[in-house]
Amino acid sequence: MVNTAIGQEALFGAQEIKSPEIHDDNSVTFRFLAPKADSVKLTGDFLPTIKIQTQFGAMDVPGPVHLSKGDNGVWSFTTQPLSSELYNYAFEVDGLRTTDPNNPFLIRDVASVTNIFIIGGGHADLYKDNDVPHGTVAKRWYDSPGLGMDRRITIYTPPGYESSNQKYPVLYLLHGAGGDEEAWSDLGRTAEIMDNLIAQGKAKPMIVVMPNANITQDAAPGKGRDGFYKPQFMAPGTMQGAYEANFMDIIKFTESNYRVIADKAHRAIAGLSMGGFHTMHISRYYPNTFDYAGLFSAAIMPREDASGLDVYKDIDGTLKRQMDNGLKLYYIAIGKTDFLYNANKEFRDKLDAMGMDYEYLETEGGHIWRNWRVYLSDFAPKLF
Repeated sequence: MVNTAIGQEALFGAQEIKSPEIHDDNSVTFRFLAPKADSVKLTGDFLPTIKIQTQFGAMDVPGPVHLSKGDNGVWSFTTQPLSSELYNYAFEVDGLRTTDPNNPFLIRDVASVTNIFIIGGGHADLYKDNDVPHGTVAKRWYDSPGLGMDRRITIYTPPGYESSNQKYPVLYLLHGAGGDEEAWSDLGRTAEIMDNLIAQGKAKPMIVVMPNANITQDAAPGKGRDGFYKPQFMAPGTMQGAYEANFMDIIKFTESNYRVIADKAHRAIAGLSMGGFHTMHISRYYPNTFDYAGLFSAAIMPREDASGLDVYKDIDGTLKRQMDNGLKLYYIAIGKTDFLYNANKEFRDKLDAMGMDYEYLETEGGHIWRNWRVYLSDFAPKLF
């Protein structure tokens, strides 16, 4: 009886309101029932940005817009026609931030939960679950002797992996600060992007390994030994060398448990923000391991080795060894208004002075998932 009651409550307690409603011209109407509210605002990454000051300097964030109240107590707002993209949004009702009760599709970014919707007809069609062959996303646990624990990892295998004897190349895809082993699959739409690119013949079938870089965690918040707790932006020890120094634990697990082509020519590594930092350091610390490296809005910054490891020593020397060993692709991408833009410019100047070849992509916008999905969609077809 209890289960029946809960089911009936979910079925009959839902509001009969359509939000968001995507119109034929790709404008979108948002609605929120709040007859006693004095103010309802909407914020989303499709709205004009405003600058705010953060610990990292000035950053662009979406500004809020006010909804209009109708006679029925339903507040509404309609956008201008939107371009093809995956968007996120939230409401603010009398100062209280909340999600849309009429949209069950949510994502978590660090500790913030927002609703999502997709405008198709362009590059965001890559982010949809289209009628194409699908790969498999598995949540596995691997032993990390260097970090002293079993750790959770997300692994995408391409369509047909289970029914074939084929060996595959591997992309190691790293998250940013505040992320975990779920970030690239949930926020980055990795499986959808790879399924669609492979189906279109634009990317070769590959395995994508998405680890957790937070060395004090065995898994994402709510998925591991520490139970349910509020995620934090920067977990302790994440950029102090231990993750990079023990990255071979991840490679050994992958190559022992999956059918892979275990050589430099068939390994790639890429990451966003902090994951770009890790990509740069892992790929030069193990300078004969990866033929492909992708730095997406990378957190390039000087580091001192607080852990006593030698990961951040002799950066120029190890970069040169990496270059001399031969690379098929060193890829750097960043948005024009990203707060890390100047740091990436200085890093490119360093590579230029060394004579190291790289491919560079500069896009509109800042430090946002909208860019990182584009970078993965551009990077993956260049691999292997």
